[in-house]
Amino acid sequence: MISKDVFGFLKKLQKNNNRDWFHENKATFKEVELAVKQFYAHLFEQLNTLDSIDSFKVFRIYRDVRFSKNKLPYKTHFGGNFHRSKPELRGGYYLHLAPQNESFIATGFWDPNKEDLFRIRKEFETDSEDIRELMNEPKFKSVWGVLQGDTLKSAPRGFDKLDPNIDLIRRKQFIFTKKYSDKEVLSKDFDIEVIENFKVIRPYFDYMSSVLTTNLNGESTL
Repeated sequence: MISKDVFGFLKKLQKNNNRDWFHENKATFKEVELAVKQFYAHLFEQLNTLDSIDSFKVFRIYRDVRFSKNKLPYKTHFGGNFHRSKPELRGGYYLHLAPQNESFIATGFWDPNKEDLFRIRKEFETDSEDIRELMNEPKFKSVWGVLQGDTLKSAPRGFDKLDPNIDLIRRKQFIFTKKYSDKEVLSKDFDIEVIENFKVIRPYFDYMSSVLTTNLNGESTL
């Protein structure tokens, strides 16, 4: 379970986001961080019963303020991701823990490289029937809602802005998210809920992995 101490510490950090306070409460932070990492490690084990996850990472709480107007030194959340085994399996899982009902899970493709992005767009240009059917499946839609992420304002170079699938082709990211309340996160079954919802994303990952490991003729590129 996620302890209420996690959100308690993060709420205090929101009000005292400075190095002096953090240094004075470093021991508490270390206890909270250890508990959070143990929860992510538990999810890693559970995910590996239904997928092939080669690693996970819990991000540091320290912010990189060098190029940011926001000079607050610490994040007021915990975040971590789980990497599927590449090159065969594509996509990733992310868990974000934050108080005031700002926790969420996310899945998909945050920053596809140039080659992958072009391959995805060409697939959608050729045929979008499978991906649209998948995204509109009732169970999938009830859990994950609609596709999210950054998009171009117009068609990418080499694509027709009047293409019937331009809504998909213009996308730069292919993400799904699901939010959770603090009560849900702190419940004893939160880990089960997360894993069950991650299960629902698998058809999407299977489809995108198939696209990204073949050419337009269906021939393997691995």
